[in-house]
Amino acid sequence: MRSISLIDLRQRVAAILIACGMNSTHAEETAEALATTDAMGVFTHGTKLLAGYVKKLQGGGYVATAEPKVEREGPGWAIIDGQSALGQVGCTFAIRKTIEKARNVGVAYVGLKNTGHIGAAGYFASLAAREGCIAMVTGNDIPSVAAPGSRKAVLGSNPLAYAVPVFDGDPILLDIATAAVAGGKVYAAIRRGEPIPPTWLIGPDGLPTTDGNLYPQHVSLAPMAGHKGYGFGLWCEIMSAILPGGNMTWQVGSWIFDPPSRPSWHNASFMVFNVTAFSSREVFQQRLRTLIDELHASPTAEGVERVVLPGEHEWNRYHTALQQGVMLPLDVEESLQRAAEMTGVPLF
Repeated sequence: MRSISLIDLRQRVAAILIACGMNSTHAEETAEALATTDAMGVFTHGTKLLAGYVKKLQGGGYVATAEPKVEREGPGWAIIDGQSALGQVGCTFAIRKTIEKARNVGVAYVGLKNTGHIGAAGYFASLAAREGCIAMVTGNDIPSVAAPGSRKAVLGSNPLAYAVPVFDGDPILLDIATAAVAGGKVYAAIRRGEPIPPTWLIGPDGLPTTDGNLYPQHVSLAPMAGHKGYGFGLWCEIMSAILPGGNMTWQVGSWIFDPPSRPSWHNASFMVFNVTAFSSREVFQQRLRTLIDELHASPTAEGVERVVLPGEHEWNRYHTALQQGVMLPLDVEESLQRAAEMTGVPLF
């Protein structure tokens, strides 16, 4: 594993994206999202994605110079066309628009359609939480997840994330795939030669399989918690694609396997609640702190120090990375090196 400072990682990712034709603002927004995700230890959704993004940018499927635009809007809602920009560009634009509207009317919804692969949905929810808002972010993807009883994929591993502001600390942050596991983790396990747990994949007969060599052509991801994950995945599809009028299920492209010239037509949704529209900042913080302290003080099983909040481990890794640098796994470093070679930008 190689250690690199978070600042250096952001700068080098931004330089690669600028070499693809992106302006410095959009390149820096994307680099911030990817590097922060690495710093939190979620390497499947960080800079490992960069080589694939560069391929789409160079092929024209993702448009380096695209500017997301508001297609229509009202006081508390908007529909945004991402114009096939990188998903990080579209999502940053969309969450800022949602925050702006929530500050005016209390609660806001924004649908983002025709964007690139969005990466870590929770990163964008955390941006709202840092602004004193509660946020929920959903996304959709090309189907890769079975429904209970199905023999093929019916929905994407549609992400669902939320973030809650903690005014004297880091946000509470949950970011999950509605599959039993994100597809990137299956690829990473296969690459490292690690066994596939029996709860991850559904074979062509509709039954669980541990044969990772069949993924993704001949097997599907299992839904998280059976019918519960299936239900949440469907919710993400409705909020991200159906409501704003974006591409749904098999209309969404594969940003990994499709030709580089083909857009992926991903979609996302953003809901933001302005905390101070409902309560004073002080009262909200006092009530939330009471809940947090109660959870932290819960009796624990043997060997468990304390109950932790969603996102607590990730934020601890982030703060460590700020001081000590980001430890990049070999597969992430190799992907970054490919992106550098594709653009002629020195990496290390």
